[in-house]
Amino acid sequence: MRFDEVFGLWQEGERRLAQADPADRQAMERAVAVVVEELRRRLGGPFTTEELAALYSSQGTDWAFGLATRAAPSSPAAWDMPTVAGAAFARYAREASDYRDKLAAARDG
Repeated sequence: MRFDEVFGLWQEGERRLAQADPADRQAMERAVAVVVEELRRRLGGPFTTEELAALYSSQGTDWAFGLATRAAPSSPAAWDMPTVAGAAFARYAREASDYRDKLAAARDG
């Protein structure tokens, strides 16, 4: 799976997170932060958007569910993986070495 194939899904997670019920938002943000930290651990060091997309393709997001339930055990909204994991991947993608180039290419393409 390529970055340009999955980035829209991740952005949709960010959109849903931004539109989440304010009562759920803090727990969801906590879960996103934990997932971002795990992505950082899994990729370790500099990475590209394609490496992040490959991790998403090969490992999915099932692993993130356990992290989210531990980060927000009494907040089922934080267990919504399309939203929480999607937002986490979108946020972490911004740290990729080629993120700006990928965005520029998408705008020009």
